[in-house]
Amino acid sequence: MKKTSLLFFAGLICSVLSLKAYGSEPVPIESVKVVSPDGRVCLTVDNDVKLTYSVTFDGRKVITSAPLGFEFQDEDPLCDSLEMTASPIVLKRDKWTPVVKNRHAEVDQSWRETKLVFREKRGEWREMEIEVRVSDEGAAFRYHLFDGATIRDRRVLRELTGFNIPASSQAYVAEYDGRYHSAQEGEFIKKEVSSLKDDTLAGLPFLVELEPGLWTAITEADIDNYPGFYIGGNPEGKLKTMLAPLPGEDEDGIKARFDDEITSPWRVILVADNPGKFIESEWIRTLNPPCAIEDPSWIRPGMSAWDHWWSGEVKMEMGVIKEYIDLASEEGWPYMLVDWQWYGENNRPEADVLTPAPQIDMAEVIRYASERGVRIWVWMHSGDANRNDAYKRAFPLYEKWGIAGVKIDFMDRDDQYTVNWYRRVVKAAAEHHLLIDFHGAYKPDGIERTYPNLLTREGVKGGEYNKWTGRQNSAAHNVKLAFTRMVAGPMDYTPGGFLNVKPEDHVGQSPSLVPNTRCQELAKFVVYESPYTVVCDHPNHILGQPGADFLKIVPTVWDDIRFVGGDPDSYVYVAKRSGEQWFLGVINGSNARDIILDTPFLREGEFTISYWADGKNPTDVVRKDMKLKPGKPVKVHLAPSGGYVAVISPVK
Repeated sequence: MKKTSLLFFAGLICSVLSLKAYGSEPVPIESVKVVSPDGRVCLTVDNDVKLTYSVTFDGRKVITSAPLGFEFQDEDPLCDSLEMTASPIVLKRDKWTPVVKNRHAEVDQSWRETKLVFREKRGEWREMEIEVRVSDEGAAFRYHLFDGATIRDRRVLRELTGFNIPASSQAYVAEYDGRYHSAQEGEFIKKEVSSLKDDTLAGLPFLVELEPGLWTAITEADIDNYPGFYIGGNPEGKLKTMLAPLPGEDEDGIKARFDDEITSPWRVILVADNPGKFIESEWIRTLNPPCAIEDPSWIRPGMSAWDHWWSGEVKMEMGVIKEYIDLASEEGWPYMLVDWQWYGENNRPEADVLTPAPQIDMAEVIRYASERGVRIWVWMHSGDANRNDAYKRAFPLYEKWGIAGVKIDFMDRDDQYTVNWYRRVVKAAAEHHLLIDFHGAYKPDGIERTYPNLLTREGVKGGEYNKWTGRQNSAAHNVKLAFTRMVAGPMDYTPGGFLNVKPEDHVGQSPSLVPNTRCQELAKFVVYESPYTVVCDHPNHILGQPGADFLKIVPTVWDDIRFVGGDPDSYVYVAKRSGEQWFLGVINGSNARDIILDTPFLREGEFTISYWADGKNPTDVVRKDMKLKPGKPVKVHLAPSGGYVAVISPVK
């Protein structure tokens, strides 16, 4: 009998045992094991002296005997001396159609799940539930906390969830200068897990190579009425959950408050033999509720021009805005983003998000854009949006004006209050048919399934850093982003800088230089995920230049995605399908290399391939068309900090 079949029957046995234990008189049990449909992923919860869990992949250890539970203010911890009962382990399937096709036109996900109930053996007999789901892509669990016997405002001081992994594992760690008050715009630095100290605050997703052929990425899904989490460490590899504290609290203070019940986000542990599998995964979005917008037909992704990045300083003038509208129209993009200072000074008590600055005729901007098939987005500072609930008055006005979407900036937090604010804003925007792009934002959590009007967000060290000497983005960073930050969901990197130079020739200046080749810049439009993609450069640097033709045809949403080659330390090669065409994107690291691009996604038949490849200089583009047969490898030379894009079309 095959190994998979044996594991399948083992899962059925677990189900039977759970059924026996979960009758009208639940029988306490000490251990529960949940196995993925393909039998490769297994999560085990043990309730012996302490409450712990472990995760394996093909029998290899991913997480070993890691703690679960909570510490509260003025209450005993909830982590030991508990009775555990379990509901039946059942096989579930969720086949759903995304409103916005980030990665796939259709999603079909199966998993096994159970619900574990824990009750104190003494004291107040408090209860806690842990819901467990295990799919072929990884394990996930979340907590439900309820009222105790004492009527009170319950306060979470610490979530005890741990992630115990071998100390010698190699992790990609992003640490943020502002601790819990941060725009989450860090670099993912490769280091041994043993180097993570008690005061480390590592952002998510947390990518780890445990051993050759065994990878995990730890993150969270469906964050609602609960703070975001980070990872702290110690030299033994016993990683811990670090929750963002409420405003005014220090790192040891209150993290969450509730007086009825509360549900944590899903703690997601993706596992695979190759980190590229995480790029294809829909598990994070599937863990979120279905679309909550009754009629989402108005939600339309697409490319956008942008009036701010190139200049180094805002030029909030009618002539400049019209230049960028013309760029969007010429390139066939549906949007143009009018950035900060369109309503004058921002983040001040007198800032008015309802009234354009004196030099801006918003009615004329919208009319001019509409005549050219372009719609307008506008920028808002979060402080101006939140002050006196201004966004509640602004959103219906923007809808009346004909605004398409709003970019909201500078939240720089993910505590419980801020998480709830995100939800309120996204819901209010949906009520007025407005799209959303969050900047100064925390990582995605899959909410775009529930509220697909949230097209993208920042929370990434993106293109704007190329404006500053010593802070610019390296090609190595650009490669790592595909395997780390992007795993969580869309990221508004703002690609498209066409003033390309060698890394050693980069200086911070205005207009901004970009320390990678033109073709790497083009490849970001394929590899990076962002249904609303904001192009950063000035019209004079794009129109008529090599590569501008590619920006006319590359989509921002996709029917299928395949990771085909690379790793976080060298290059990344991703293929994405739109209709019958496949778009190939390769982002190379700092060293030149020759690679073979396989095309296993092609069916039988004849195809043409149109490609844009690195030339001698960073701004050079080698542009060719040729015939291609399935199975025939494509040889590509990648310059240092280089890239490659191609479009494969069937011959009709």
